[in-house]
Amino acid sequence: MAPSVCLQEMIRVIRSARTQGEERGVIQRECAAIRAQFRQADSGGRSHNLAKLLYVHMLGYPAHFGQMECVRMIASPRYSEKRIGYLGAMMLLDEKQDASLLITNSIKNDLSHSSQYVQSLALCTLACMGSAEMCRDLAPEIERLLKASNSYIKKKAALCAVHIVRKIPELGELFTPSAHSLLSDKNHGVLHGAVVLITELCERNPDNLDEFRKAVPELVQIMKGLVTSGYSPEHNVAGISDPFLQVRVLRLLRILGRNNDEASDAMNDLLAQVATNTDSSKTAGSAVLYETVLTIMDIKSESGLRVLAVNILGRFLLNNDRNIRYISMTSLQKIVQTDHTAVQRHRGTIVDCLKDQDASVKRRALELSLALVSAANIRSMMKELLRFLSSCPPELRSHTTSGIFNAAERYAPSQRWHIDTILHVLITAGGDVRDETVPNLIQLISVASELHCYTVHKLYRALISDISQQSLVQVACWCIGEYGDLLLKGDCDEIEPMQVTEDDVLDVLETVLQSHMSSPTSRGFALTAIMKLSTRITNNIDRIRSVVSIYGSCIDVELQQRAVEYNALFKKYDHMRAAVLERMPIMDKNSPGHTNGDPSGEITKDLNQSKPIQGVLIQEPASQVCDLLDLLGETKTSPQANQNQVKTTPNSTSSSVQENLLDLLGGLEPSPAPSVTVYEKGGLSLKLQCDKQTETGVTVTFTASNSTQSDIISFTLQAAVPKSIQLQMKAPSGDVIPAQGRGTVTQTVLLNNPNKASLKMRVRLSYSSQGTLFQDTVQIDSFPSPAWN
Repeated sequence: MAPSVCLQEMIRVIRSARTQGEERGVIQRECAAIRAQFRQADSGGRSHNLAKLLYVHMLGYPAHFGQMECVRMIASPRYSEKRIGYLGAMMLLDEKQDASLLITNSIKNDLSHSSQYVQSLALCTLACMGSAEMCRDLAPEIERLLKASNSYIKKKAALCAVHIVRKIPELGELFTPSAHSLLSDKNHGVLHGAVVLITELCERNPDNLDEFRKAVPELVQIMKGLVTSGYSPEHNVAGISDPFLQVRVLRLLRILGRNNDEASDAMNDLLAQVATNTDSSKTAGSAVLYETVLTIMDIKSESGLRVLAVNILGRFLLNNDRNIRYISMTSLQKIVQTDHTAVQRHRGTIVDCLKDQDASVKRRALELSLALVSAANIRSMMKELLRFLSSCPPELRSHTTSGIFNAAERYAPSQRWHIDTILHVLITAGGDVRDETVPNLIQLISVASELHCYTVHKLYRALISDISQQSLVQVACWCIGEYGDLLLKGDCDEIEPMQVTEDDVLDVLETVLQSHMSSPTSRGFALTAIMKLSTRITNNIDRIRSVVSIYGSCIDVELQQRAVEYNALFKKYDHMRAAVLERMPIMDKNSPGHTNGDPSGEITKDLNQSKPIQGVLIQEPASQVCDLLDLLGETKTSPQANQNQVKTTPNSTSSSVQENLLDLLGGLEPSPAPSVTVYEKGGLSLKLQCDKQTETGVTVTFTASNSTQSDIISFTLQAAVPKSIQLQMKAPSGDVIPAQGRGTVTQTVLLNNPNKASLKMRVRLSYSSQGTLFQDTVQIDSFPSPAWN
């Protein structure tokens, strides 16, 4: 290819290249020719060469060597060269490059040029890549052009002013008077630029809101003119008169009417007119209606107008365009809490969207359906949600089960319905439920004493049908262990009778123990259930003893430990076995450390498996650590600290419920060590208890309680000890302390004192109560026995 070919020929040759290497060769030869011609000061084809270079830049190849040529061509008096020079500046230059400063003077001169087209080139370039310095220097020129008589210049100057305000917000005061005067112009381009400029001024500086609220009547008249005007070929888009300007005006009205009664009243009639007269069959009309709905919902509008807005969103749900359905449900999700009754009217359409093939639409429909569940429609909505659960995509199963559990927890019409619903979810999607589901269901079953027989029969039938759903297996094993005697009786009026023998029950539990699908937690539940049945059956005690002894050598440490303890009950403590393995008492939902579906509190642990609590460790700055440790009084030696701020996660749990259910040998433990109160202020009380484990190791347990009328949240505890003592902090039982002493939060600290030095500790407490953040420290110099003296 010859180096002097025209732009069209160069494009044709580049496109006909068969390989990437051939394309690079063509471009390299052409760039070399362009460089050579740039060095010829009197070249007459500069604009031609720069145009080719810009095409090379669009393909992603280096074109920086053309920057100075752009500067020279901008200074040219010829319009053809000036036009390609400004285009090159917008593409090849940006505000971070020093070369951009060289065109400031040229832009200033061109802003005063007699030709409107040269002025527009300068305005477009400044609005595209003007730096803060350029904007500050040229702002007076832009303000002057806003007052020009030429509409073509004014609309470009308005958009250039928007760029300046974004770069230097304090210059907004310079354009405020001119922006207001632009609203009286009849040209749609000028009006569009004026509305965008006023919107930017209001968003950047809220102090301008009062000034521009005076223009609300003018904006209302502009909008009415657009709505009622006849057909105009220049501005008509799908039967809508200038929908772009309408959308911009509605957005500005939304900003001006927010939290202002007078401005909102002035635009209520207009919004009603737009909402009723705009055709939504085309995308342009839908866009205007959508902005109208957002404006109605954001200002202080009348109740009837809000219902009209919700009905518009309801019509959007019937649209064939999935994008329109998606934004409709997104908007309904935002207003469902404030206009719940109006949204409820479209419940059937929203539920139908659960069948949509689009994943994003289906997710929005699910979220909105869960938000619409109430005590009045819980049964019908739950049927739809359970039907959706059976066929929903895997990525939505966890969210669906969680939403069903929360809705059932909140609006369950009866305990039996509540239990049946959760069991249905466990059977359908037991592998996708959260960890707290098992303990929550167990607590619910234990409270419903009149349903124990019904529940254990239903769970037994589910267990013999499918042992792959681990959550279902764990709950079923727990129920069989607790209420196995009711299962063996077989007389249950609420379910079809089924004859079950002792061997049948033990066979099922042994199947769980031996199955490769069973998790270690499920095996722990099954082994405990078998052990509990030893006090509920009479003919298979030897079989139970044999199964327990086999797992005394299991490779799983947790299962092995349980089996060894259960063997000890059979042998050494057989006289206590019946008392230790008696039926669990009813578990109080508000017991310390136990919540049931409350996301703000801690979540109950897997009832049959002890796991370390997962937390998010947040290290404080070193200066704060030193401040905490300096209070210990050791200035010559650098102390050692271990601080943790632990926030509970959905896997974090309290240990109290686990102890209630699993500490089957609790009666054999010694009496607890005495505790002392080390902090009491503002309703928060902190007690300390020591338990000596070894000659050099002590376990310190802090227990925090709350006697105020509101919950204490974000509770964290930090501790520091001298360097000679090693400190390890365990995860706390939670970070929410229930009000009125209904629960506590515990924090365990392990101390190792090989030198048996005098122990002292500095503790920092941080928590939030009624929206106020508190932080306090306490010095502990004396510890109760059995700590070191």
